[in-house]
Amino acid sequence: MNGEQSTVNGASSNYSKKREDYLEWPEYFMSVAFLAAQRSKDPSSQVGACIVNTENKIVGVGYNGMPNGCDDDVLPWARTAEDKLDTKYPYVCHAELNAIMNKNSADVKGCTMYVALFPCNECAKLIIQAGIREVVYMSDKYHGNPEMKASRHMFDLAGIKYTKFIPKHRRIVIDFDSINNSRQSPKPQ
Repeated sequence: MNGEQSTVNGASSNYSKKREDYLEWPEYFMSVAFLAAQRSKDPSSQVGACIVNTENKIVGVGYNGMPNGCDDDVLPWARTAEDKLDTKYPYVCHAELNAIMNKNSADVKGCTMYVALFPCNECAKLIIQAGIREVVYMSDKYHGNPEMKASRHMFDLAGIKYTKFIPKHRRIVIDFDSINNSRQSPKPQ
């Protein structure tokens, strides 16, 4: 790059032309989903979702967690137990549900959802009923599970497109110090 320093996490040292290493919309939205996942208190899986309209505006963000008003210090976080009521599964709200419920005043009909994990069958029902037209997911690690097969079947029947996200960057770092460390270009005289 002709000796100029440039990274996806910082500004180019050449201030006379636009940056070429900025985040494209899909990477930005999937990054928002992954950042939202960091809010999850679930010790075994942190999932985030980001809903975006056709104008590339975020209309809803969510992550997996206990329902509002339910003390997450009282409810269980275990994946397995003799009694299913002693596991997280009857209680946890998935990221997709929370993103739909957390939407701003904009309608989610016709929107795209970016989500870390391919949606389960219950979330697929919500996505369909909400009118979301496309799901972009990072991982489908439970692909063979009956719930995921049901999700794909329902999405196919409802005409909802689902696409595996292929990142251009394996890591995106948020550096809070970068705002103080970037050099400002000289002001025109």
